[in-house]
Amino acid sequence: MSKWDDLKPRVISAVVMLVAGIVVTLFGGVPFDILMLMIALIGLRELWMMIRKRLGSPIDVMILFAYGFMITAGCLAFAIVRNDPNGLSEGVFLLAGIVIISDVSGYFAGRLIGGPKFWPRISPKKTWSGTIAGWIGAALFGMFFVIFQYGVDYNFLVWSVMFAVLAFAGQMGDIIQSAIKRRCGVKDSSDLIPGHGGVLDRFDAMIGVGFVVAIFKLIAEG
Repeated sequence: MSKWDDLKPRVISAVVMLVAGIVVTLFGGVPFDILMLMIALIGLRELWMMIRKRLGSPIDVMILFAYGFMITAGCLAFAIVRNDPNGLSEGVFLLAGIVIISDVSGYFAGRLIGGPKFWPRISPKKTWSGTIAGWIGAALFGMFFVIFQYGVDYNFLVWSVMFAVLAFAGQMGDIIQSAIKRRCGVKDSSDLIPGHGGVLDRFDAMIGVGFVVAIFKLIAEG
């Protein structure tokens, strides 16, 4: 079996998810709410299937409820952001952009610079250089977005810091999912998406970002 055998289904799945995600996000409303509901329900089912045999442990029961709450809150936050009359689809694309830019920056910095591992026991491939590069990439994204949108006189420093914090939230979403899989002894959360694994494997960083956005909104409205 060639190491490239999964490339075709992986690319096809990625393209389908990307196109569907863009279309539904642009459409908004009920279709987007349904998409978020589907991701939440499938994610919760994947979590249950991974951890159900370990529920004799209080820690695993706590993980089921603690991470289950994160999945639900993260998806709900994306629905609120998308259907905000002032946010439209822009907010969702910004959050997705943070995750993508953080991942890309971290990937190349980790490969080119290397160095100490961020959390070797949980995620042996992640390095401190890649992690920090993800923050920097997201911060620059925030800075350029604000300058382009509002001009150089706008306070872009706050946006840069906020984008970096959200990038870290996405990284921790990935770390948490990796930790749960290692604890449960599974490689993927499921085999639902050809070449990619499960919903939680693909959207763990987005769930982390959404969860922190939910916290931000609670603080802002409180």
